[in-house]
Amino acid sequence: MRAVVFDGNSLELTEVPDPQPGPGEVLIEVAACGVCRTDLHIVDGELTEPKLPLILGHQIVGRVAGTGQRVGVPWLGWTDGTCRYCTSGRENLCDRAQFTGYDRDGGYAERAVVDERFCFPLPDETAFPDLAAAPLLCGGLIGFRALRLAGDAERLGIYGFGSAAHMVAQVARHEGRRIFAFVRPGDEHAADFARQIGAEWVGASGDTPPEELDAALIFAPAGELVPAALRVTAKGGTVVCGGIHMSDIPSFPYELLWGERVVRSVANLTRRDGEEFLALAPRVPVRTQVTTYPLADAKQALDDLRSGALSGSAVIQIG
Repeated sequence: MRAVVFDGNSLELTEVPDPQPGPGEVLIEVAACGVCRTDLHIVDGELTEPKLPLILGHQIVGRVAGTGQRVGVPWLGWTDGTCRYCTSGRENLCDRAQFTGYDRDGGYAERAVVDERFCFPLPDETAFPDLAAAPLLCGGLIGFRALRLAGDAERLGIYGFGSAAHMVAQVARHEGRRIFAFVRPGDEHAADFARQIGAEWVGASGDTPPEELDAALIFAPAGELVPAALRVTAKGGTVVCGGIHMSDIPSFPYELLWGERVVRSVANLTRRDGEEFLALAPRVPVRTQVTTYPLADAKQALDDLRSGALSGSAVIQIG
C-alpha cells in the first residue's frame, strides 16, 4: 500500500506492506485523514519519542475491512484499562497510553490497523462526509474538551484561530457564549475567518478586548500567550492551554494569577469526550472548513499549516 513515512529526518511517499490486525484490532480502509499541528511537532522534533519509521496521522476516517462500517480514529489509540487513571475516568492520562500516528502507525496511508476499542461510529454521512468528518477527530475533540474545562464562561477568548478554534467557536455560540478572537498581528485573513464564525470582537494576540474574559482557550503553541490571556481574564477565570506542545511560558507577576485565576492544560481525550462531541456536532451543526490535499502532497499540507496559509482544517484525501 501507499503511505507517507517519517524516518526521523524526512517524510516520503512510499510503498509499504499492508498492516495486519492482531487480537482486538481491526483493519481500516482509510478514506481521509486530517492534518494536525501535532504532526508538525513530531516532524519538527518537538515531540521527541515517536516510533520510527512512522506513518503519521491521527484524524482517520475510514471503513472497517470486511464490514464496511464507517468509523473515526482519534489521537488516543490504546490504554491499559487497569491503571488508576483508566479506572477513574481519566484514561487520557494513562501512563502506558499509545497514540495514533505517534506510537502506532496512523492514517497517512491507504490502510491502518487500530484498536477496535478506540474507533468511534461517525455521524450520518450526509451531514458529515468523509472529508468534513476528519477534523472532528482531533481539533473538534480537543476544542470540546477545552471548552468543558473552561466551565460555564460566557465571555470566551480564543487564541489561535485554526482547526480547533473554528469548530469550538461554533459549539460555544450554540451554547449562547460570546466569542472574543485573538489572531496573529496583521493576519487579516484569520480575523475575517473568526468574524465569519461568529466572533463579536477580533484583535491581535496582545490586544485588550472591550470586556474582561471569563475564560480563554489557547490553541496556538506560544507560551507567551499565557500571561497575555491572564492579563485580560477576570478574577475566578480559567486559561486553558489546548495544545500537546507549547513553547516555554515566560515568567509573569503573581498579580496576573491572583484572584483565583486558573491555568490548566488539556491532555489528549477520553472516549467519553468522543461520544459526547460526535453526538453534539450534528445538533449544532458544526461546519468544518476544509482544504484538501492528495496523499502525495502531505508535506505541502504540513508546510501550509506551519506557515498559516490555510483556514480551518487540512485533510488528506486517500480513499
